[in-house]
This record gives sequence, structure tokens and C-alpha cells, in this order.
Amino acid sequence: MSAGESCSIEAARPAIAAGDIGERFARSLAAKDFSAVAALLTGDVEFRALTPSRAWAADDPAGVLEILGTWFDELDRILSLDKLERDAFADRERVGYRLTVENPEGSFQLEQQAYLATDGERIAWLRVLCSGYRPLT
Repeated sequence: MSAGESCSIEAARPAIAAGDIGERFARSLAAKDFSAVAALLTGDVEFRALTPSRAWAADDPAGVLEILGTWFDELDRILSLDKLERDAFADRERVGYRLTVENPEGSFQLEQQAYLATDGERIAWLRVLCSGYRPLT
């Protein structure tokens, strides 16, 4: 691009498909539909995550589901998906979501940002950053 040319930000942004895999991941997680989450993952998915107290890793859907089951166990009731944002850049999708969760310890909100790459149909590479459970006041 030469010095007087401009580039539209919208034109440079990759299109996000209506059936966005990142959004389906967030909605499946919010529903605690772990079989739907597993169906979105490749058999050799590379999963890494960071929560306030720990780093997590898995390299197959069973490992990812084990981690998600730790984060959202049977006592955690996800009451709502309060916010959902999607975007894409280069070869990555980003989905940010906020959940309201209730368990015997109280009511909480948490937010996660997930970055992912697909093989065209399923998630092959997934990184999640979590805020941790924050008490509702």
C-alpha cells in the first residue's frame, strides 16, 4: 500500500460464518452440554487454558471434557449466558462470554476468552483464559 492509500478495517476483517464454531462452543458450554462440546473438537485438539490458580492442558476431547467438568462440576448450575462476543483475525476466531453460575457457595459470574482455530469443521487448537468465579454482590 502506498502512502496516500487507505485500508478499510471492515474490508481487512475476515468474515465470521453464521454457524460460528466459537459461538457454538460457548453456547454448548453454557448449557453444560459436554457431548456437544466434544463433537466440536478434533480427535487431536490442542487445548491450553489459564485460570487464576492453574494452567491446564489436554490433547484430546476426553481430556478437554475432564477439565471442563472440573471447572463446572455437578454442583455448578449455569443460570445464564450473559454476554457473548465474537470476532476473527488472521486464522483465529475469538469468542468471549460471561456466565452466571450458582452453587452451594453462592452466586458468581465468570468471564472467559477463547481463541480457536479449526480444521474447517471442528476446533483443532483452543486457548481459554478465565477470570475465575467472581462473587455477585
